Amino acid sequence: MQIRENYSLKGLNTFGLDASARYFCSLHKLGGLRSVMQWAQEHPDLAVMFLGGGSNMLFVDNFPGLVVHVRLQDREMLGQDNDYVYVRAAAGENWHEFVRWTIDQGCAGLENLSLIPGTVGAAPMQNIGAYGVELKDCFYELQAVDWRTGEIREFSLEECRFGYRDSYFKSVEAGRWLIVTVVFRLPRNPQWKTDYAGVREQLDGKELSARIISDAIISIRQSKLPNPAQIGNAGSFFKNPVISPQQWAALKERFPAIPGWQQDGGVKTSAGWLIDQCGWKGKRDGDAGTYDKHALVLVNHGEATGADVWRFAQGVIASVQGRFGVELEPEPRVIQNAA
Repeated sequence: MQIRENYSLKGLNTFGLDASARYFCSLHKLGGLRSVMQWAQEHPDLAVMFLGGGSNMLFVDNFPGLVVHVRLQDREMLGQDNDYVYVRAAAGENWHEFVRWTIDQGCAGLENLSLIPGTVGAAPMQNIGAYGVELKDCFYELQAVDWRTGEIREFSLEECRFGYRDSYFKSVEAGRWLIVTVVFRLPRNPQWKTDYAGVREQLDGKELSARIISDAIISIRQSKLPNPAQIGNAGSFFKNPVISPQQWAALKERFPAIPGWQQDGGVKTSAGWLIDQCGWKGKRDGDAGTYDKHALVLVNHGEATGADVWRFAQGVIASVQGRFGVELEPEPRVIQNAA
């Protein structure tokens, strides 16, 4: 495995930020992990970070350790039972291309998650979701490696502890496990989930299928979200906050139009709505800003640095906190060196 020094990550993060890694390598085969482990033993003071599609990263600073670009590739139909079809994919597979491949195989279940950027390995880390579906809804199991010891372990649905844009790998043992493969359980008799604003209108009068729904989702996302190849971004930058019923009731009284959805123990409201109400949609400070069609999307118009984007994000957070008393939490992983 070739380890390079001072490697540019500009083409490996969807914000298009001009960050670099002190050391960098690509992992095409799992056996290459031995070289990563050896490097880590020889450089105990430097961190190791695994990078997939770079769609959920904000590089405020350069990374001072080793960045491992996960390029593991494989797709396989495993079999089926009376109710489900089982499909496996390697961590380095492009997520959207994998979704479309499952549809080509006659499978359904992932169509609502079309066009989400990133890789298969990153999808369970974040428990990605869109248009009424989350990854956990079609998840069966995954295989991960403790890259420090080489231990290989299978994780069941329950062991992954999926939450809203959260998982065991993100919040419990972050940085320990490298997800290698993911197995999905796709229904043979799918129940289409189309009762979502915008989706119903796109599908009106059409005979439903996984491909038709996927095409509709792609069309909607392209109309609302910027293409990272044209405007740097990481999709939705903030999680939709979940607040207490008491706080929700107080906000609803002050702001009758505020949207909300009941959750276990609370009410989820729209981060995009809160940000829009504070006047941030389409706002720009230098080359950092929010997308003019969607307040939830922070963008790099060309030459913004990670520090510029993060400073802009903190302004959004403070504004929403000041007006609504709601604290927004970023979805992307913010990479910054300790002061």
